Amino acid sequence: MNLGRLTPLKTTGRRAVAAAPAAMAVTLAAMGVAMSASSTPRPDIDRTAEAVARATGGDLGPDGLAAVTARMDAGQLAIARRHDPALGLPELYGLTPGWESLTLGGKPSLDQGAVGVAAQQLNAAMPNALGALQPARPFLFRPADEASRKRALRCLTQAVYYEAALEPTEGQEGVAQVVLNRVRDPNYPSSVCGVVYQGAERTTGCQFSFTCDGSLARGPVRWAWDRAERVAARALNGHVSERVGTATHYHADYVHPWWSPSLAKITQVGAHIFYRWKGAAGETAAFVTAYSGREPSIDEARFAQSRVLLATAADSVEAALEGAKSGELRTVEIDGQTRVVGVASLGGRRQAGRDEIAAINERLKAFESGAVPSVTVTAPPPAGVTPMAVEEVGKPQG
Repeated sequence: MNLGRLTPLKTTGRRAVAAAPAAMAVTLAAMGVAMSASSTPRPDIDRTAEAVARATGGDLGPDGLAAVTARMDAGQLAIARRHDPALGLPELYGLTPGWESLTLGGKPSLDQGAVGVAAQQLNAAMPNALGALQPARPFLFRPADEASRKRALRCLTQAVYYEAALEPTEGQEGVAQVVLNRVRDPNYPSSVCGVVYQGAERTTGCQFSFTCDGSLARGPVRWAWDRAERVAARALNGHVSERVGTATHYHADYVHPWWSPSLAKITQVGAHIFYRWKGAAGETAAFVTAYSGREPSIDEARFAQSRVLLATAADSVEAALEGAKSGELRTVEIDGQTRVVGVASLGGRRQAGRDEIAAINERLKAFESGAVPSVTVTAPPPAGVTPMAVEEVGKPQG
């Protein structure tokens, strides 16, 4: 046996045994780092991306997205569609009128918004909505009979005349386009006269103010009427106002109604600012209602009388005098000019006087105290009838 050969082997064995702990330490350290990395919380976006990649197989086209939505329940699918920018669904929040100016400080305001220069400044500061202008299809006018054709032309002419008689031609075409867009909108009547006179029988307001504020009592100027009639006839024959597209609302630039921020602003033509519904409701494809072809008969003599409840001049004077007596109105000097400040009327309604307010407060006080008003018998009851006291039941206690 050659011991000389064993010496190198023994030396090599010693080196291997000596190196084994070091190698094991390196291995254990690497495993520790890996375990530490795997135990670190990963962002949700990483896990979501991996889940989407597994479900779609890397395909982000229609087939891949269909594979993702196939695993969603009805609630998840509704949430996904609500946030899909491609669908452009409207956000229906059930907003309270005047929501953009509501405040927790002071008394709530019941006015109709800013007017005059202040309204023009607000309207100018509100930019046109990106992509709000959508093309409108030509109106398909197929009246059922000659009477319906004449009624439709007259109603549309009235809308153009009383709403935009002195506007440029493009402004008049925009008003006519709004009326015809509403005819095809599922939210409105399917006839021209039905749209124009919608709400005209109410005392709380109408869609087009001339149908309920007494404007129809004023005879039209012939040359302006003929001009409005030509615009209306062109619109019924298929002319489209390209500047307003699918607009369904408009207002004058010297007012700032509460509803304007809830719609998509398209543009301003002349003195009118035009809007459309936000989301899919304002797209071209949403105007699917077919024209009915039959126009209702309009009693213009009836609608020529104002039905809007407004304060009269006598009411305003009475309110001003009453306010001066109670100290609600006062004379002040502003920038060298003498002015009367205070509130004499609100929202077009006559305010109650001091005596009326006192009577109302007395009745409220009697109701809250539980006092039952005495019943005065002005005549003896008929024979066989026994008078009985009225018992109040069901009144909340506390």
